[in-house]
Amino acid sequence: MQFQQLQYFVAVAETRHFTRAAELVHVAQPSLSQQIKALERELGADLFLRARGNITLTDAGEALLPLARRILADADTARYEVQELVQLRRGRVRLGATPSLCTGLLPDVLRAFHNRYPGIQLLIEEGGSHDLVRELARGALDLALVVLPLPTPAPALTTVELLREDLVVVSSPEVRAPGTSGEGGRVVRIADLESERLVMFRHGYDLRELTVAACRAEGFEPDFAVEGGEMDAVLGFVRAGLGVAVVPRMVAARTGRGLRVTPLARPGLHRTIALAHRSDVAPPRAARELQRMLLER
Repeated sequence: MQFQQLQYFVAVAETRHFTRAAELVHVAQPSLSQQIKALERELGADLFLRARGNITLTDAGEALLPLARRILADADTARYEVQELVQLRRGRVRLGATPSLCTGLLPDVLRAFHNRYPGIQLLIEEGGSHDLVRELARGALDLALVVLPLPTPAPALTTVELLREDLVVVSSPEVRAPGTSGEGGRVVRIADLESERLVMFRHGYDLRELTVAACRAEGFEPDFAVEGGEMDAVLGFVRAGLGVAVVPRMVAARTGRGLRVTPLARPGLHRTIALAHRSDVAPPRAARELQRMLLER
């Protein structure tokens, strides 16, 4: 049974006339008649009664008609759905990002993407780079914003560097300012953090690993006033005066109200953000468009 044969059958059933049906589907009448006969042979039953120029449906034709209409309608729906996806009117993007990037980088980009493609559903998963790499590898995400270098080798992933971001120290303006003052203003050296109590992120947070490694490189273990929080909790604890924290500059700029922001002395601390996707599977069209907007931001 061919899709085209069902189209011809429905056209004849609705017009009750072979010639008019042929005109309706833009085919020669002999070709339409041949296809109808081929369909009848395959089904093993006549679909029409042809008597004195009157075309009526047989019992087999009556049974087939609603099914054929449903098949043709489903085909139209499938065609429409695919066209919608191709033209970025519908679909979804599954994006993973570290919590700090969800706070600092993504809001403006996602707003611009949503304004341009309001029909695309955005599914965001927050996590550390290690978790996001795992989710990418198993196909649960289309794209992920991760911190380089990746925590584990990931040969099945393609990464494109997106930005290199400075880290800064945030503290409550109600407590003593960390660091030292100079001609360029107040700065914090990594060594200065030895005399500070830190508000520290949970294990698995890229910022935690980076900060602890920098302190150890200066020969000391950081002193934690409180640890285990996500970004919002860490900023809240700092505002309350529990300690200081090392956070990305973008986060401090966007959510740093009520906080003192102090840069780190040169060479400072930085992190490299990359956009990652699986190497063996091309991201969906909508994900590729979001990728382009992130790279061109």
